[in-house]
Amino acid sequence: MNIRDLQYFIAVADYRHFGKAAQRCFVSQPTLSGQLKKLEEELGAILFERTNRSVEITPIGELLLRHAREIMEKVDAMQQLAMAHQDPLAGPLRIGAIPTLSPYLIPLIISPLQQQFPQLKLVLSEELTDVLLERLRNHEIDAALLATDVDDQEFDTTALFDEPFWIAYPRKHAFYTSDKITARDLKGENILLLAEGHCLADQAMAMFHMEDRTRGGDFADLRAASLETLIQMVRAGFGLTVVPALAMQASWTTGSGVVAQQLSIRNASRRISLVTRRSFPRKQALQALCKVIADHLPNTVHIVFP
Repeated sequence: MNIRDLQYFIAVADYRHFGKAAQRCFVSQPTLSGQLKKLEEELGAILFERTNRSVEITPIGELLLRHAREIMEKVDAMQQLAMAHQDPLAGPLRIGAIPTLSPYLIPLIISPLQQQFPQLKLVLSEELTDVLLERLRNHEIDAALLATDVDDQEFDTTALFDEPFWIAYPRKHAFYTSDKITARDLKGENILLLAEGHCLADQAMAMFHMEDRTRGGDFADLRAASLETLIQMVRAGFGLTVVPALAMQASWTTGSGVVAQQLSIRNASRRISLVTRRSFPRKQALQALCKVIADHLPNTVHIVFP
């Protein structure tokens, strides 16, 4: 048994697919399958039930998988600790970010980060909050930029900034001449929301006291996967949508027929934080990232770091 075999085991368990697991591990499918067969023979246990249509992990495989993940976590911790000893500001830093933040924040910081810390390589992944937290637990990423509170003793949270919410509406809407827009003004409007799993949708529903998605109007039950899709729906006159302040720097704000205005609603904002494992050793690298973020934010947000 070796570390590589455990990586193959975990990859197949994650993907439930030998081909995808092989791609993730950068090996051929026959190589991966052969090594897993040897691992099963060595353990004296069948790890997966294989058919032409599916790959399912066996009960004993589930039990052994927990130990495999723990071992790989220790290996990762050793590698990170060694890297931190050499130079904590060198090497890859694997950061996850939610889709409603990543397209607007990362372009602001990528160039300054490269200039100030040329040896630090930012490796970015974009996923929903639950996926990022799971990847963080599995040591697949080092930290995550999130917009929700994380109550877990396994993680440390560093608050970065508060990002106000704006409301986007068609230029011909009556709001165009309004000095301010309150929650009362939005009653009866079609509030377009992102699909379930996006924290921005949950935050908008809480802000407008929406008990279910359909109360916002005919198109409020739209299951959009991106903020850009909602903006195009607004442009076509199908409703209004909530946008975070950093999104105001996107190209849609000029010449698109869509206008946005900051909401005059108490606590109409979200707290952006960096979440990492308590055991992650390269704290200096994360502090450097946080400082670069704080130094390059626009005045549309309220910085709370440090």
